[in-house]
Amino acid sequence: MTALQTPRSPAHTGARARRRARSATEPVAYDFRRPIQLSREHTRLLQVSFDGFARQMATVFTSALRTVCTAQLRGVAQQTYAEHVDSLDAMTYAVKVSIDPLPGVALLDLPLPVVMGAIDQMLGGPGSVNQPERPLTDIESAVVRGVVTRLLGELAYSVASVVDVTPGVVGIEYNPQLAQAAAPSDAVIVASFDLTIKERTHPVTFCMPFAGLHPVLAKAAAPAPVSEREREQRTRSAQLVDRRFQDVPVDAVVRFRPTRLGPDALTHLAVGDVLRLSHRASDPLDVVVGDATFAQATAGSHGARLAALVVGTASTKENA
Repeated sequence: MTALQTPRSPAHTGARARRRARSATEPVAYDFRRPIQLSREHTRLLQVSFDGFARQMATVFTSALRTVCTAQLRGVAQQTYAEHVDSLDAMTYAVKVSIDPLPGVALLDLPLPVVMGAIDQMLGGPGSVNQPERPLTDIESAVVRGVVTRLLGELAYSVASVVDVTPGVVGIEYNPQLAQAAAPSDAVIVASFDLTIKERTHPVTFCMPFAGLHPVLAKAAAPAPVSEREREQRTRSAQLVDRRFQDVPVDAVVRFRPTRLGPDALTHLAVGDVLRLSHRASDPLDVVVGDATFAQATAGSHGARLAALVVGTASTKENA
């Protein structure tokens, strides 16, 4: 296949610059008008699934191109569909994918240089850097269709632990603005990958509609049902811990309520001075453990030792 070099359009250059800027590790402002609904547990489930898809993606390209390829998951994030589309190149190879039984359409974006280079190699060419930027011919589409079909099969296998889907190609778009896989304001889940072919790294993305995926994620993240035996074991363990806590020694302090003094009074204190406390003689003392006051007591003695008689607890104080 003859490789032709075509000039890059300003829109293409601008889109690539925007993508580089967004991929930089910089703080991202949080928009309180659009709270993130993707929890940490859901993100972890998706990361595990898409990490497996990244490994399978490398295997598919390695076997198809007969050269060592690697793929790595860069991250999983929630975005609006408009934000995702704006981050793509102006000219790309966007595969619209049905994800039955989930509603909506997903979008697998492969950079056009990756697709053109793959076709070049599979047809016996060198797969050079300079590749034409144009829509594929019918023959080229038939050549790359096998790779896309294998990728979607590996995708279904990778996400099977979260949801069973049957991906299928709905259509191909070269301008991502015309893909219309979702409304611009719709929330989508975007998995970003780094695909390396011949020491050249290319960004690959896969986005799914969040509305249909969220119930599935909530169900997958729910704790597994507990058997009767496990429930009994947990109850016995809780009772044992509670009994052991009853025997743990703690330091209890009986003290007067605090008295506030100014710096003047403190600096002139001398031996024999008498301070007037804020604690009234009729008020009970506080029984304190740590910083928590849990009872009141009156001062007294027990034989030759000082003692305190508990006259109320925190619960009785609240009810009073």
